[in-house]
Amino acid sequence: MTDARFAAAIAAIDEANAADPNQITVDGEVRPKEVVHAKLMTRWVLKLDPRAAPEQLLAARAHHLRRWLLARVDFDEGRSGYLRWRTELSKRHADDMAEIAERCGYDAEFVDRVRTIMRKQGLGSDAAVQVHEDALCLVFLETQFGDLVGRLGREKCIGVVAKTARKMSAAGLAAVAEIELTPVLSEVLAEAVERG
Repeated sequence: MTDARFAAAIAAIDEANAADPNQITVDGEVRPKEVVHAKLMTRWVLKLDPRAAPEQLLAARAHHLRRWLLARVDFDEGRSGYLRWRTELSKRHADDMAEIAERCGYDAEFVDRVRTIMRKQGLGSDAAVQVHEDALCLVFLETQFGDLVGRLGREKCIGVVAKTARKMSAAGLAAVAEIELTPVLSEVLAEAVERG
């Protein structure tokens, strides 16, 4: 992408995410979690759709924009609190992205399209939204799957991953083969996909 607006928006998103106090180690390097996730998300979108539109790529880069500012602990425990947190996160990510995109010179139609993709409106019927969802699931499997199995245990994790697999397209599920998983994680994933 050579569009100056696009480059400016990506730079602003990366700069915002660089303030993430949560760190993860990737390839031996400790970096802000949301910077890593945003770059992985962009990479997966481009693998799944090499001709991805700028709207898709900005949605990917901003999918968890400033996520740490809205903590899960600020919401009630249990499923209803979790769902309220996720809904509020989705809205906040899209609003923050819209502010950046508008500041970079994008019009309302462009911004609305990015919002639609980020909020996963049209999942199952909108190809760009499906690629976005597949990429989200792949980043989860790549970066959080092992921790989830350790935290929830094998059986509960199979149920969680089965729900994840149901949201993925055939292309997204096929791309899972590109992720290096331990034998245990591979078994959990295979069983989850079978149940899904």
